[in-house]
Amino acid sequence: MKKQLTLVLAALVAATTSVPFAQGAEPKTWSIKLRAAFLETADDSDAFSALGIDFAEGAVSVEDKLIPEIDITYAFTENLLAELVLTTPQKHSVFLSGVGKLGSLEHLPPTLSLVYEFENDSAFVPYVSGGLNFTWITNKRLSVAGIPLDLEDSSVGVALGAGFRYDLNEKWKLDGSVKWIDLESDVTAGGAKLTNAQLDPLLWSFGATWSF
Repeated sequence: MKKQLTLVLAALVAATTSVPFAQGAEPKTWSIKLRAAFLETADDSDAFSALGIDFAEGAVSVEDKLIPEIDITYAFTENLLAELVLTTPQKHSVFLSGVGKLGSLEHLPPTLSLVYEFENDSAFVPYVSGGLNFTWITNKRLSVAGIPLDLEDSSVGVALGAGFRYDLNEKWKLDGSVKWIDLESDVTAGGAKLTNAQLDPLLWSFGATWSF
């Protein structure tokens, strides 16, 4: 997986550096995106044994959810932007295959990325992005058979994405994207590791952008 991430990042860098930058954007060019986002987790956990049961890979799953998203974007040039993706703390149910609901957790996953837009003569502008996600995991209310479970408090991982904007006028645009986020956490009971849950969510987003 790490090798694959390295190759993807290398391809992203090559794509952004091989296209000549357009003329610099006006200084202090900001945009705010208000979008609805569907967070779809990969639910890929290691096999483990507990309660006298052998659980297969992928036994731990986290609820998919539609969440609000607000992005703040600053344009360095007409092509290169910085984007901060924000939302409110989100509560998700956690499940174990064959057992049922284990409880819930809350997480806050801000993501900071560099975005490269491929300008052209049309209103449709595709882009790619790459950056880092930092997720805080809080309010962990998880247990199985009365035994409390715990997750790591935070996760740092790569965030890769692609999307488009459609210019309605100078101020307003439509915007859609998908991001893949490297997010994982060890699941422990009494300090002993049970499994590693690779959530690696896809974030499908669509909404409107206001530039000022």
